[in-house]
Amino acid sequence: MLAAAVSSTCAADVTFDDTARFLAGMQPSADSPLVPLTQDPGWQRHAKFFDGAFAQLEQRQISKIRNWADVNLAAPRPTMFYMFSGPDFLYANAFYSKASTYVLGALEPVGAVPDLTKLPRGSVGAALYNVERSLGSILSFSFFITKQMKVDLHANQVNGTLPILYVFLVRSGKTIRNVEMVALDDKGGMHTGSDNPGPNASRGVRITFAGSDGEARTLYYFSTDLSNPGARAAGFLKFCETLGPGNSLIKSASYLLHSGNFTVVRDWLLANSATIVQDDSGIPLANYNTRQWRFFPFGRYLGPIGEFPGRYQERYAELFTRAQPIDFGVGYRWRMHESNLLLSVRVPGSEIAPVAETTSSAEPPPKPPRPKRPRPPETVPPSPGRVFWFR
Repeated sequence: MLAAAVSSTCAADVTFDDTARFLAGMQPSADSPLVPLTQDPGWQRHAKFFDGAFAQLEQRQISKIRNWADVNLAAPRPTMFYMFSGPDFLYANAFYSKASTYVLGALEPVGAVPDLTKLPRGSVGAALYNVERSLGSILSFSFFITKQMKVDLHANQVNGTLPILYVFLVRSGKTIRNVEMVALDDKGGMHTGSDNPGPNASRGVRITFAGSDGEARTLYYFSTDLSNPGARAAGFLKFCETLGPGNSLIKSASYLLHSGNFTVVRDWLLANSATIVQDDSGIPLANYNTRQWRFFPFGRYLGPIGEFPGRYQERYAELFTRAQPIDFGVGYRWRMHESNLLLSVRVPGSEIAPVAETTSSAEPPPKPPRPKRPRPPETVPPSPGRVFWFR
């Protein structure tokens, strides 16, 4: 039936926003060539599934994260950075809904979303199925599973991170105005169209969108290697530096920033962030200069999940004995009352290159053995607004 609907559509242009709404299970505009495709039972089932899944996610997590951010991130910078993000605009927007520029960077390719009315028989239904599969883990657990993404995001003509970004934008109440493929040269310069960005180019997409206030905002997603060799060769961090300092989010980052092979991006974040919101998979506490940062712990630290042995932080556990509670789950320990969130705020006047307590170019010092039972947090949380200096 989808194939028949495709053949009956008119030759009018399909807008970026209508394409996004169709993929997200939302009705496109009344004059869109995609409207006939929405009569198919497969799309209607897809729409019903996404309506229910996103409604549950909004109630369980997203609305609570927005409320937390409204209280604790009162004066955000215009730009937010989200390294190791995958296509996760959903949580970028939940934590930093007031940002005007979002910069996401990860390995996953940008991909493509062609004109859905011109796809061959069966392709539209397959595209909807793959979008559902790609979003399965983040709708359930708050993070993407990287191994699954490598399969799901290459499945058919609708591929890569772009369709997921589309879905998250319109399901977050945004209207997509323009989508443009871009590339960064090794100096951080932006190239569009047929421009040649040269070797070591970082390929990406620039999406212009608006929220309910009608103001134009920009989302950048770049497919880029954030390991030390990749970060040094590419211009991604140089481009980001022109937009900073900003606010940074690090979530479900596979503890890569604990490794000696990701010190370049780790030091960049410490030097170019006004605030950093992270779970324990982000920057190790030992790499923060405690004269430059104030720490606000939230939630409960139980240590890493079993897939990441050896990343337990005694000092993190000590800090979190004085944490304030949160009413949502986030990160690898996605269940409520098991998640940790650390808000690190740069001390005013300390905007200088970080002087980490460990040598930035090497691995952090060996971690002490993980205890059998991590020390539980205090039963009485500190009064709101209390600041912790960790030494």
